[in-house]
Amino acid sequence: HPDLHPDDPKAEARFKLVNAAYELLGDTEKRARFDAGEIDEAGAERPPRTYYRDYADTADHPYQQRRGFQDFGDPADIFAEILRQRGGASQGSGFDDRFAATGQDLRFTLDVPFLDAARGTKTRITLPDGQYLEVHIPKGLQDGQTLRLRGKGGAGMGGGPAGDAYVTIKVQPHAVFRREGDDIVITLPITIDEAILGGKVTAPTIDGPVSVSIPVGAASGQTLRLRGRGIARAAGKPGDQRIELRIAMPPKADPDLQTFFAEWRKTNAYDPRKDMFKGVPE
Repeated sequence: HPDLHPDDPKAEARFKLVNAAYELLGDTEKRARFDAGEIDEAGAERPPRTYYRDYADTADHPYQQRRGFQDFGDPADIFAEILRQRGGASQGSGFDDRFAATGQDLRFTLDVPFLDAARGTKTRITLPDGQYLEVHIPKGLQDGQTLRLRGKGGAGMGGGPAGDAYVTIKVQPHAVFRREGDDIVITLPITIDEAILGGKVTAPTIDGPVSVSIPVGAASGQTLRLRGRGIARAAGKPGDQRIELRIAMPPKADPDLQTFFAEWRKTNAYDPRKDMFKGVPE
């Protein structure tokens, strides 16, 4: 397209030629007239050949009709013939005798597991022809981002360069981890005794399990932070991992625990909801 090649004085002429060729190929009547030699590849009328029939049955006569489309099985061959004829007629006039075009860009959507997107990996896409396209997933790739693979698209025409491949990433959700910016967030269940007494527990991270300290008297919703345990990009400071604590009740009621808290409540009762009613209708 001339807009893509502003410094090429021949681009506009080639673009017009391409448009004319497509119009000719798509019109049955014009194509038949071209085959009959009545119009040229640009659709212009040819002058009558009053002497043509005198030589029509002579082999290799000098007035032989130009080659038409009937010998071409592939539309690309027809297109190439038009360009060849135009090029041959334009020698010395500044036009190329060959047309080069960039190959078609290809677009794909690729599902990527959460941890592969976070840590980076290599994978591949199976193409319609059975071949494979290698794709490098960089660290920290986000959902919806598009990778551009230069020269991995369709083959060029007439010696032109290959097109590009565009791969849009769909990051699959994870059962444990979720991403907020460059931070990784998890919800970590803890027992009643761990919340009351504190202690060391093991927590998962995207790079493997680590030991974390639960503070004495921990509450549900309290957040712990592991510096630098989040998304690590190729450049820039890595994010953190945030651990949101959630107190998990025992799987079944314990009579001894119930008795203990019944006695404990008599002297240690407190209301964690009282501040919620300040400034709200009674």
